[in-house]
Amino acid sequence: MSSEHVERRLAAILAADVAGSCRLIGIDEEGTLARLKALRRTLFDPKIAQHHGRVVKNTGDGAIAEFASVVDAVRCADEIQRGMAEQNIDVPQDKRIELRIGIHVGDIIIEENDIFGDGVNIAVRLEGIAEPGGISISDDARRQIRGKVDVTFEDLGSQSLKNIAEPIRVWRVPYGRAVPAVPNRWPVSETLALPNKPSIAVLPFTNLSSDPEQDYFADGMAEDIITALSHFKALFVIARNSSFTYKGRLVDVKQVGRELGVRYVLEGSVRKAANRVRQLVDTSTGAHLWADRFDGGIGDIFDLQDQVTESVVGAIAPAVEKAEIERAKRKPTESLDAYALYLRGLDRLYQFASPQANDEALRLFNSAIELDSDFASAYGRAAHCYAIAKVNGWISVTANEIAEVTRLAQRAVELGKDDAIALAASGYALAYVVRDLEAGAGLIDRALVLNSNLAEAWSFGGWVKNWLGEPEAGIERFARAMRLSPLDPSLLRMRSGTAHAHFFLGRYDEAASWAAMALQDSPGYQPGLRIAAASNAMAGRSEQARKLMARLRQLNPALRISNLKELLAPWRAEDFSRYEEGLRRAGLPE
Repeated sequence: MSSEHVERRLAAILAADVAGSCRLIGIDEEGTLARLKALRRTLFDPKIAQHHGRVVKNTGDGAIAEFASVVDAVRCADEIQRGMAEQNIDVPQDKRIELRIGIHVGDIIIEENDIFGDGVNIAVRLEGIAEPGGISISDDARRQIRGKVDVTFEDLGSQSLKNIAEPIRVWRVPYGRAVPAVPNRWPVSETLALPNKPSIAVLPFTNLSSDPEQDYFADGMAEDIITALSHFKALFVIARNSSFTYKGRLVDVKQVGRELGVRYVLEGSVRKAANRVRQLVDTSTGAHLWADRFDGGIGDIFDLQDQVTESVVGAIAPAVEKAEIERAKRKPTESLDAYALYLRGLDRLYQFASPQANDEALRLFNSAIELDSDFASAYGRAAHCYAIAKVNGWISVTANEIAEVTRLAQRAVELGKDDAIALAASGYALAYVVRDLEAGAGLIDRALVLNSNLAEAWSFGGWVKNWLGEPEAGIERFARAMRLSPLDPSLLRMRSGTAHAHFFLGRYDEAASWAAMALQDSPGYQPGLRIAAASNAMAGRSEQARKLMARLRQLNPALRISNLKELLAPWRAEDFSRYEEGLRRAGLPE
């Protein structure tokens, strides 16, 4: 044992680095390095100093900083990430600089102005598991700031960190972007905590037919297996909108498991007369657990789905009750032609930001209804098309539209008392278009009882809770939706909903941060621009609010305070007044 005195002290350590720095430098070496220097000079270093911290050392694309107070460290990290999110709004996705930050409080060793020890090592490891744009903190840090920092945390549970002897409980500040759901995106290194029950993602099935028109049918096979599996409460099933972001790509199932936070991945392929599930893979080891082949004619598609579903459940959750298996077998329609039209409609519906695609989806759902007048899900999806059109300002809702949405929703409910999709889609349409909040909320709650894995229903429920004046419950539902579908193309709506909830709780900084994330991949998303402008204005950031308002008015020159109520959701009077005031401060004319 050395007798030499070692100087120690308790400190809060902030570790930060740039996510994907090698990729950014590979794209534009000089430009990236210049931007990094500018960000360090104008944002990172000033914020560290402002919160009484000290940059101990720079690590090329990162830095280590020391604080006497963990409260100061967390507030500093929060403001840095907000500043980064604002600066990234107008930057193309592939050129954005995003930081990951880890914070721990612990004992450190000081030697010649440098610091060492477990306190530093744990902070660095926490940074390594943070999302791009996000913050991870240890449970020790979390205990010391409870009630002192106005920031929302998510508990990631116990995590094993590289080269750290004991697992550490980790908390996440959810500012980080989810990976945008577009082909050829760059992979990220964050790892979602596994749920406490068997978890699975079903990837899009490959169409082995020479007929590209069969793509929608291969998609339908995978989608219906997702729907069937999601009825099992013993399973955690990733939503279709996230698993389908891998369509047409060669994938590493371990990476898929990390990105989606699941233990199992199911892959498969479809040929006109046969279906083959190639493999069920344990993503933690890459081990192939099961493979099988199911043959049958195209008219036997429902039987094939039943066989696949039963086999998968038997492989990963043998304790699932037989009654649940039988319930999952219930088919939405007996008409294969109606089913085909419905699948084509879903394909158009999932294109989201296109009025033409939405109109085509509505036409296809109505055609499916013409072939099978008892097709509950088709009625619910048709009603949802009207809600999507209203959200995006593609239609001005008249008495005729309200009557049609009411008819479609009522018919969906009559026919689909145990159809979670029909109930959830109808409930959202009734709440948003017809403004019958109580009826809509009841239907969505029924859907969640039937299928607790339905991310859409959690998201719809989040919005309705917001409209009912229950924003805390709204935040919880949006968080559940984002965990079930972390790569969802409609993630911007979940983030926007979370921003609205924080806004009506008076948490304007958090609202602005969530709104900035909603705008990252869709800078023209008007609901996101509205809540971003209002939040920044109420937080006192007038210049930023006016920039956002200028962009909003370019997209919608007719928008005024006087016609705002026609456009917005059915907010309570006091919430609408607050929203109105925020937009007025941001510069929206009367």
